[in-house]
Amino acid sequence: MSRPTGRVLILLELLQSGGIRTVAELAGRLGVDGRTVRRYVDQLIDLDVPVEAVRGRYGGYRIGSGYRVPPLMLSDDEALAVLLGLAAGRRSGLMTAADAASETAAAKIRRVLPERLARRLDTVLESLAFTTPPGEFPTPDAEVLLTVADAVRHRRPVSIGYTDRDGHRSERLLHAYGIVSHSGRWYVTGVDPGIGEDRTFRLDRIVGARPLTGSFEVPDGFDPAQRVLSGFATAEYRYEVTLRIDATVDQIRTRLPASVATLEETVPGDAGADPGAGRWIRVELRAQELDWLPPVLASLDRPFVIERPDALRTLVVAFADRLARSGERHHPGTAREEPRGGVTDGA
Repeated sequence: MSRPTGRVLILLELLQSGGIRTVAELAGRLGVDGRTVRRYVDQLIDLDVPVEAVRGRYGGYRIGSGYRVPPLMLSDDEALAVLLGLAAGRRSGLMTAADAASETAAAKIRRVLPERLARRLDTVLESLAFTTPPGEFPTPDAEVLLTVADAVRHRRPVSIGYTDRDGHRSERLLHAYGIVSHSGRWYVTGVDPGIGEDRTFRLDRIVGARPLTGSFEVPDGFDPAQRVLSGFATAEYRYEVTLRIDATVDQIRTRLPASVATLEETVPGDAGADPGAGRWIRVELRAQELDWLPPVLASLDRPFVIERPDALRTLVVAFADRLARSGERHHPGTAREEPRGGVTDGA
């Protein structure tokens, strides 16, 4: 820990031990002069620590009555990690609506950093670039997040006011199983006990949360993150797509993650499986548009069968033709080959 930062924290600890501490006493304990003690006191006041000056012959400094805070003992590396985390969190959407809180927290930590480290930190922050613009994603209210988190931890029902994507406001009852941060947004997932159905809500659309009496049990092995990802994969969209791909789960997941598609292994003899074939994976997903799928399937470089919809077959054939024509333009006179990831009509 840097010497100035350590001395400020030692000063805070001395003042918290109670009573009035004279400037001379504090200077002796810290190994500095009186003017430096006053500068350290000013730093504590800047950090909202209520240090009071007591005048008179036996005057000095003391902490305001009833106030006590444990010293924040951070090394230079730890302080740097915290500040970088706050900066990255603000830019990536992993902050609550009380964005000013993250700003003031960062400012308080930075104030007690030695100037050398503070300058290096500024250099890092000025050099950083983010692919996601600040404020792109709406953030949840801090009180809502804390209330819902408390309901998750203590397994208490919670009543929420929710505004859906169409702007309709409703009151919901929720057994909240977990909170998930995904792609810059916060979600709470659980069960609506009134209808016994799974529910996932965006926290930024919750306009109020109120804890209720009672308790509930979370199913064994429940994974909140997997629930949210599966919800994305099964949400209602314009097209329902079913494929069979001759590939491993890991190969498919490199192009179609759990948030996009659900996978099921099939074997010969299963309905829809090719006789004599090895193990295929049935892939199901929903999409608002289909034009992104042909390049994804081609990039897998594995045989696949399109079961539905017919519109995807048409797009894949057109995509394959474009690739073939492009290859002929760059290599005239070469024989045209069928792409490895061929299209087969589904059963």
